[in-house]
Amino acid sequence: MASRLQVKEDYEKLLDLYDTWLFDCDGVLWNGDKLVDGVLEVLELLRSRKKSVMFVTNNATKSRKSYKTKFDKLGVQAHVDEIYGSAFAAAVYISSVLKLPKDKKVYVIGEKGIEEELTEEGISFLGGTDPADNTLGNFTLADWTPDPSVDAVLCGLDTNINYTKLSKAFQYLLRGAKFLATNEDSTYPTADGLLPGAGSISAPLRYAYGKDPVAIGKPAGVMLECIKAKHDFDPKRTIMVGDRLNTDIQFGKNGGLSTLLVLTGITQESQITGPDASPVVPDFVTKSLGDFRILQS
Repeated sequence: MASRLQVKEDYEKLLDLYDTWLFDCDGVLWNGDKLVDGVLEVLELLRSRKKSVMFVTNNATKSRKSYKTKFDKLGVQAHVDEIYGSAFAAAVYISSVLKLPKDKKVYVIGEKGIEEELTEEGISFLGGTDPADNTLGNFTLADWTPDPSVDAVLCGLDTNINYTKLSKAFQYLLRGAKFLATNEDSTYPTADGLLPGAGSISAPLRYAYGKDPVAIGKPAGVMLECIKAKHDFDPKRTIMVGDRLNTDIQFGKNGGLSTLLVLTGITQESQITGPDASPVVPDFVTKSLGDFRILQS
């Protein structure tokens, strides 16, 4: 059973137990472009206590550099090396694990964040934001010539998804391209409510192709390996803070980390208590990250 943080001593104990704090972003720090109340004060408190702070997001629409711009805009202190996104992890996976040859390409269903991270890793790609693929016109195989150098299909959140992109990606998969997904979040939280997430974008391909992609973002371990490659930390002294049970909390558990669930994003109270509670149980629960402000009183 998850431990509820309620009084000042509970929050103080957590700060004493953990040196490294990993935070999801959407639904934890902010919703859309609106900060969760108290986030700035709490992050400042953690840094003042000499805690290592990192941000781990499945949102692949932005590269780490673009995310830095959002952090700056919202007044959240963060260095690029503290930000880990699924687009970055996917690019590292393709270059370091798949070891994609330089003469091969990736077909992208996704946005600029994926393209920027692939470019940083020296990986060639097509699709994505290419105007030729961002069309609502009809698609026919008779009018299309596939690129024989495509060796992987990478699918992330794409708010301009269309039949042309899905058709090209499907054809490359049939021709033997590797099927990759930045993440499989079914939904995506915004300031005004939920929208379909990256997992919903790749779902038509999974159904048509009859196979699941290799998912790279949370809860898969690739993201944690990316962090470990850059930062030395003790998993037993590390806590993952998130709003989604099947990604953030499962990610922490898979990596041997402690977990803290906040209720400012996807997960609702009914999912952690009662007859329909999720089998994924966080170590700790608090309503909001802002609750840690009790330590300033």
